[in-house]
Amino acid sequence: MTTTRLVTTLPPEGGRVRPPSWIPRRGGRRLKSAHGWQLWVMLAPAVAFTVLFAYVPMYGIQLAFREFDFAKGITGGDWVGLKYFIQFFESPMFWTLMRNTVVISLTTLVVGFIAPILLALIVNQVAHARAKRLVQTVTYMPHFISIVVIVGMLQVFLSPSTGILTRLFELFGATDVNVLGDPGAFVPLYVISDVWQHCGWNSIIYLAALSSVDPQLYEAAKIDGAHRFQVIRHVDIPALVPTMVVLLILNMGGVLATGFEKIYLMQNPLNLPVSEVIATYVYKIGILSSQFSYSTAIGLFNTVINFLFLVGANQIAKRVSNTSLW
Repeated sequence: MTTTRLVTTLPPEGGRVRPPSWIPRRGGRRLKSAHGWQLWVMLAPAVAFTVLFAYVPMYGIQLAFREFDFAKGITGGDWVGLKYFIQFFESPMFWTLMRNTVVISLTTLVVGFIAPILLALIVNQVAHARAKRLVQTVTYMPHFISIVVIVGMLQVFLSPSTGILTRLFELFGATDVNVLGDPGAFVPLYVISDVWQHCGWNSIIYLAALSSVDPQLYEAAKIDGAHRFQVIRHVDIPALVPTMVVLLILNMGGVLATGFEKIYLMQNPLNLPVSEVIATYVYKIGILSSQFSYSTAIGLFNTVINFLFLVGANQIAKRVSNTSLW
């Protein structure tokens, strides 16, 4: 009987065992890149789109620091430094624009952040499958309606003379109702219509997070005698916290980035004192008045403030909840 022995050569103390040359190195960058080339191909269009439409236009930022000359182009004007930034800070419109922008943005952010969470928690409690799908479909549909159509609907419903809701208000004794022209009604009308349009769509990601909750947690809660609100408080909400933090950080990056199209379409001479925001002011100054350098400086200031809010929210979330984007 022949016995075959496997001889293993031990490395010297402190040495490393090298695998045979025919075994691929799993930790090597070359191997990882070779195995993941399909992912790089899928990522390439998104990277190209981002570079083309997000980074290449940054070349025009220098216009905020130059005196624009149509004959010399973007880079041919005289360098003026912070002239247009100082002009904006000293403008009588500065505090009005900042106040209107912050009020509209923060109100939309707070209400628009809470509403999808509540909707997702309610939909998640619907036991009947058909009823659940019906509620989801009905709440998703407004997201696909154009902003122009939404504003048109508001004008039809709230027209001072022929609006359906205006007639309804008159039945309850209200006279001379003009909601679209009332400065005090602009922000609530904007926020309510925005939440109605996007609440269902924004709740999808929260429903996806709730679908990943272990069913055994619900069973354990029921065995312990927890009622529905206790299940939501101790099971559903903790499962949503990481998603809530990430989305809140992303939303903080657009604190001063109000929706230009909708606000511009809803503007009229009566509500202009509360509806004029940075986005609409930049359009009127830059496009309509051809003050390109001045409007570029205002837009750059708006972007820098949004970036600072994004970084600050990320750092706060990282320290408080250990959840952040980077």
